[in-house]
Amino acid sequence: MKQNNSLHTHVFFISSAIIFLMVAIAALFPEAATDYFQTIQGQIVEAAGWFYVLVVATISLSVVYFALSRFGDIKLGPDHSQPDYSYSTWFAMLFSAGIGIGLLFFGVAEPVMHYIQPPLGEPGTLDAARESLKLTFFHWGLHAWAIYAIVGLSLAYFGYRHGLPLTLRSALYPLIGEKVHGGIGNAVDIFAIIGTVLGVATSLGYGVAQINAGLNYLGGVNESVQVQILIIIAVTAFATASVLSGLDRGIRRLSEVNMALAISLMTLVFIVGPSLLLLQTFVQNTGNYLSDLVSKTFNLYAYDPTDWLGGWTIFYWGWWISWSPFVGMFIARISRGRSIREFVLGVMLVPAGFTFLWMTIFGNSAIDIINQQGPELAQAVKNNNALALFKFLEYFPLSNLLAGLAIVMVVIFFVTSADSGALVVNMLSSNGEDKTPVWQRLYWCSMIGIVAIILLLAGGLASLQTATIIGALPFSVVLLLIIYALYKSLHIELLKRRSLRHTMNTTPSSIVGHPGEDSWKERIENLAQLPKASPVKEYIASTATSALQSVADELESCGYQAKVNNANDRVTLSINHGSEIDFKYSIRLRRLQRPGFTLATTMEGGKNSQDQHYYRAEPFLNEGSQNYDVMGYSKEQLINDVLDHYEKHRHFLDMIR
Repeated sequence: MKQNNSLHTHVFFISSAIIFLMVAIAALFPEAATDYFQTIQGQIVEAAGWFYVLVVATISLSVVYFALSRFGDIKLGPDHSQPDYSYSTWFAMLFSAGIGIGLLFFGVAEPVMHYIQPPLGEPGTLDAARESLKLTFFHWGLHAWAIYAIVGLSLAYFGYRHGLPLTLRSALYPLIGEKVHGGIGNAVDIFAIIGTVLGVATSLGYGVAQINAGLNYLGGVNESVQVQILIIIAVTAFATASVLSGLDRGIRRLSEVNMALAISLMTLVFIVGPSLLLLQTFVQNTGNYLSDLVSKTFNLYAYDPTDWLGGWTIFYWGWWISWSPFVGMFIARISRGRSIREFVLGVMLVPAGFTFLWMTIFGNSAIDIINQQGPELAQAVKNNNALALFKFLEYFPLSNLLAGLAIVMVVIFFVTSADSGALVVNMLSSNGEDKTPVWQRLYWCSMIGIVAIILLLAGGLASLQTATIIGALPFSVVLLLIIYALYKSLHIELLKRRSLRHTMNTTPSSIVGHPGEDSWKERIENLAQLPKASPVKEYIASTATSALQSVADELESCGYQAKVNNANDRVTLSINHGSEIDFKYSIRLRRLQRPGFTLATTMEGGKNSQDQHYYRAEPFLNEGSQNYDVMGYSKEQLINDVLDHYEKHRHFLDMIR
């Protein structure tokens, strides 16, 4: 019953209704809708291309600043939290949910397209070859991952550090406060749901063309709408099974498998292809990309006007921005416990580095084939981008095996995109909860598949893809607000840390209890004890609860709103500060590994005890554990410890007013 209460009915029903309306318009009037949206997109590119460029540049610089500044040490969660996933699993899920499918589709196609149709200069030349990889790196590199990173960073920070729902609205909390729970917050989450469903559905609709082309290439399966509908149904069914199995078993396992397959395919192409040339071009491509990064970021071709900018760079910026709520939220979901610096470096550098290697191996190999063996591959890519990868693999030994491996990868990538998209949409419609009723998860998975099928039948994919990218313009303004809100909150966080380090005038009893000759012996006795859980639980339920209740009673007598909660082996004192940041002090049971330097006999249970752990009563503030043990403190000591932290909290509030 509790799970059903997580459904946010306004967000769920309004977003569903708008999606049905947009799909109906695109399906019933595909040509008119496509013409209308393309006209709007053309006007946006002409009038607001400069704005897209500035937004993407601002996002990239902001993300780097957050990582390299003092903010970088702050954790995405309480200070004591640890990452939920290993680096290898984390990177695999980043890759699969982010742009994995795009690499298979564009790894050969985009470098070849830039080579035969460069924005400036002669096609098919050495300059065109160099420029083709620079442009490909530019579109798929640090800027794309910076856009994803800023959304993921903000959501993870507010969700795991401040306990707000893991939904897009939470990123605006520092700016609009409790209004995020009202109409404004609903509108933000509704926009994110619509963009995610339509973005994943249109990508699925287009992507089945590549799967169908591969099956036709390998086994002679007809390329038809009927076959593609069957593929969508199959992909949706696999995605549904993955979502129902949960993040740790479904998406995680599929991502790890696909990463292994991607590395295998890339390694085989590298070994069989021009290996030395690829090593040389990878180093040079990376250097060219980095050396031209600033000039390409701000290049609007103002002195050499061309339609190429709107068809490529601005299209990509709009696409990454429109996908950022989906990918950013998924990245946030899997990144709890990492520091801001670790998060940014991991999200930006590792996937971008892998992308550069992939684009070099496939892109430069394709260009080398064109130069050495004629323009047939270039013509095939120009005729049908979906066949680019398979036509490319024809030039390698065991081409059928490689093509089969590529088809398996494409299918798994689409499954991971669909199931991670359904997971995100499900959370957005459930106040950030991912443990929701089965029907709800089935609904969103089915929605993505049904939308893709309807648009494929009616020919409305292009119009909704264009509409999704158009939506990136207003959302880019939201991204700028998110950057400001995150900076504001992180600045307050640093002030809070400074206030916690502020030395207050405290009495000796606040540290050691009753002053006297033997007080130091009491401290040694407390340090030497390594108790089991039961005495610590008893201490929390008795002495700690009594101490915190005494503080709450005294504060209430002075007109404060204070209360004590005791549950789940913890006791918490909360002091309400109205519109300002509340104070919370809790003492929790915490299990730790027994130190190796201690004797087994010091543990309760004697030297034969098999329990290699002991338990502490640790104070926790809003930021997490304070990493010391109060087990054995007297009631007076605990009261003084609470008041010390509360004085620092009051000092912090004075600093930020």
